[in-house]
Amino acid sequence: MKKTIIILMILAAIAGAYYYNNPSSSQLSIKPRPIPNVVIAKVEMQPIRDEVEALGTGKANESITVTPKVTDMITELNFEDGDIVEKGRLLVRLQDREQIASVTVARVKMNDHKRELARISSLVTSQTVAALERDRLQTLIDTAKAQLEQAESALKDRRIIAPFSGRLGLRQVSEGSLVTPGTVITTLDDISTIKLDFSVPERFLQSLKVGKTVETSAVAYDGELFSGKVISIDSRVNPTTRAVVVRAALPNQDLRLLPGMLMKVKLIKQNREALIIPEAAIIPIQRDQFVYLVNDDNVIEQRQVKLGIRKRGWVEIVEGLQVGEQVVTRGILKVRPGDEVKVQLSENFSFLQQAKVEPLV
Repeated sequence: MKKTIIILMILAAIAGAYYYNNPSSSQLSIKPRPIPNVVIAKVEMQPIRDEVEALGTGKANESITVTPKVTDMITELNFEDGDIVEKGRLLVRLQDREQIASVTVARVKMNDHKRELARISSLVTSQTVAALERDRLQTLIDTAKAQLEQAESALKDRRIIAPFSGRLGLRQVSEGSLVTPGTVITTLDDISTIKLDFSVPERFLQSLKVGKTVETSAVAYDGELFSGKVISIDSRVNPTTRAVVVRAALPNQDLRLLPGMLMKVKLIKQNREALIIPEAAIIPIQRDQFVYLVNDDNVIEQRQVKLGIRKRGWVEIVEGLQVGEQVVTRGILKVRPGDEVKVQLSENFSFLQQAKVEPLV
């Protein structure tokens, strides 16, 4: 019996010691949950642009392939590769001795007939010479004049003149070469202005107008923009692509842009003010879009929004937000609606600043 009592006392002492050293969960102090930090951005009104993006190919304002109209030998070449020439400059001269002689003969005949007609004019008036002789001489004069024009035209065909100012391409022939109609001598391009043709989907037809601004860029000049204006819109929509061809003109005074360049085009439909926020603040849930707001008490609120134009790094808000409200851009996964948070302002967000450093696609 005594052994039993001793054993019970020992067990009670052990239990008391355990309870003293290990209090119950109700007696434990509950540690408060730390307040999470989030980064916020303020909703702002900023200027944005409605744009249509496309690809286009540059063309010269005027462009020809220089070829002869007749078959003959080249006797004179008055240009080098890549020359800048003015309108009316003689580029190529073909063998023309025979044509020069024909012009001379025709001019001599016409002048001779004119002198003879002048001599008999007074005699016809006095009826000394019949009027029939005067008519015969006038016919000879008209015939000689036509022959002179024909000879001058044949001579002109052997002199190739620049029809407009521009830059010549590579010379494809040499002095003494026998050329025929169709033989390529060189090319001539007026590149003081570059025409840029690009296709725009037909759904944008209502906003297409002559005079709209375009901004273009080329691979050859990375990061540099070239501005121009829409000068014409095709009268037909392509039934296969459902797009219409738009032509813009780009000033090219320094002649840096060349025909055939592939260029990225941004057709600016409209400039306007709009509410924008960083794209990182958007929380997509199925087909709806939400943001987390931080109210005046630093408590998270969830709100549904309607989006407008969306580009890399920013998004337009059509409905759901007001200017000055604060949206969470970083730390979204750490919080839930109703949570208290510590806020930190993000870097100043500006669409215009971003557009300068990062091209929109």
